[in-house]
Amino acid sequence: MQIRTIAVLGAGTMGHGIAHAAASGGFDTRLYDVSEAAIDKGRAAIDQIVRKAVDLGRSDAASAEATLRRLTPATGLDAALDGTDFIIEAAPERIDLKLALFRDIDRLAPAAAIVTSNTSALSITEMAGSLSRPERVAGMHFFNPVHKMKLVEIVQALESAPATLDAVADVAHRMGKETVLVRESPGFITTRVNATIGNEAFYMLMEGVASARDIDKALTLGLNHPMGPFELVDLVGLDTRLSILEYLHRSLGEKYRPCPLLAQYVKAGRLGRKVGRGVYDY
Repeated sequence: MQIRTIAVLGAGTMGHGIAHAAASGGFDTRLYDVSEAAIDKGRAAIDQIVRKAVDLGRSDAASAEATLRRLTPATGLDAALDGTDFIIEAAPERIDLKLALFRDIDRLAPAAAIVTSNTSALSITEMAGSLSRPERVAGMHFFNPVHKMKLVEIVQALESAPATLDAVADVAHRMGKETVLVRESPGFITTRVNATIGNEAFYMLMEGVASARDIDKALTLGLNHPMGPFELVDLVGLDTRLSILEYLHRSLGEKYRPCPLLAQYVKAGRLGRKVGRGVYDY
């Protein structure tokens, strides 16, 4: 199957990053969100990424303009899905929202379109069960910020067809990404490990073992992590991390119980960079 058109559903931090990667990879890209303001904000962020690449000499002006021309906003889901070959769902990390969106996809998208989810932990098999043809569904877990991070985890659901997995890998490679194939399991590879590290860091902070900055410094300099666990959770969003841990706790047991301090921060509205305050103030 020749993939030409990609619909990205969700224009938030991950969605607009994925849309940029798709347009940069040569695909005609539709960016959809229920909020026009979110689409405008996403397009502005993509424009900034593209212009900065030109300023830094990583791209030329002609390539930048071609990328932006391949990007089309879609304020209606029917318009976003009409005639598309490949769908990447990037809605908030809530299974009820994703299942509702998948049911709409089944109703509105072409029967042959491949459908993927950017979930970092939720069940691809459960989402695929919302479609009449679950064999065309797989997970496609990108990382934040998408334009800098090279990895995509391809998640094989119970009924994902080999041809679906091959097409997903081809799309990711055309976006300039490296891939790993993961058999569906809660948290896949990276989220499961990251959630464990981040949760333990919160327990250490709660117990007074060290300051947040010293824990971050220890992991960046001592373990060569690109950023510390608190810097990372502020970037990802504390509410997102808490939701993932709650899911892993339900699915995999007691060792994933969220640290009470993390839950307290979320209740206090300290959600990370997106609101100007998380573990750190911005």
